[in-house]
Amino acid sequence: MTMSSQDMSTRDGAGSSERRRVMVSVAPNGGRKTKADHPALPISATELARCAAECRDAGASLIHVHVRDAEGSHSLDADAYKAVTRAIRREVGNDLVVQITTESLGRFSPSDMIAAVQEVRPEAASIALREIVRNEADERHFAGFMRWMSSEGVAPQIILYDQVEQQVLKALQDRGLVSDRIPLLYVLGRYTANQTSDPADLTSFLDAKRPPHWSVCAFGPREAECVVAASLLGGNARIGFENNLLLPSGEIAPSNAASVAVVASALGSLSIPLETADGLRETLSRLQ
Repeated sequence: MTMSSQDMSTRDGAGSSERRRVMVSVAPNGGRKTKADHPALPISATELARCAAECRDAGASLIHVHVRDAEGSHSLDADAYKAVTRAIRREVGNDLVVQITTESLGRFSPSDMIAAVQEVRPEAASIALREIVRNEADERHFAGFMRWMSSEGVAPQIILYDQVEQQVLKALQDRGLVSDRIPLLYVLGRYTANQTSDPADLTSFLDAKRPPHWSVCAFGPREAECVVAASLLGGNARIGFENNLLLPSGEIAPSNAASVAVVASALGSLSIPLETADGLRETLSRLQ
């Protein structure tokens, strides 16, 4: 009997000898922060490659990257993405899945976002639903883009910030415009006071029919608690300076790798194995 991806995501139940592996991904820079926020924020291709190696060693299996233009502003430049990807590959080989962002930050249109992914043809890309589907006119373009990504083997991850967006995506799936197997990222606390997340923020996203692959990212000193809680509920963890510079103690983290290590250690203490990049690739290919 063939095991479904949902079955595989819960195969650590009674009588099973194999625990579900949890993906720890790192988002090391984002599009807004600068070295004034943290001197170890990786921005250049060389810095991102070095950070990738450190985070790989700490337990990450995916790196989520942003690139900047010559003035240091957020960019979707295809050549910059290709240069960063090459630098990371030189440093870690295939030990990490490299995911680019399509985040607009109010600078780029849905067509710009789509064009960047189609030119780069990355291994994976994240897409904020609220930025790519602004109205009904955008729905068909989004659906076509998802079909293109599937045909090209580019793994998507749809970012959801609240339950309204979750319902918008569900409506698109119910109408058959997009697959209900697309990996998701739930962002906890992005639009709350002081952007301080709490593990309880996750509960409003979860229902009886959970996606086969989902992750959580969070803000503030409880970031690690939030993503470990998600891991215990069948999800995966995204950690890093893009969302949070603090350790659980409230101290400034010395590096992205230190933040990754906190989560990896917490999961290890519970005997929860970490997903590898190759294992993640197998999972993502099944969801195409």
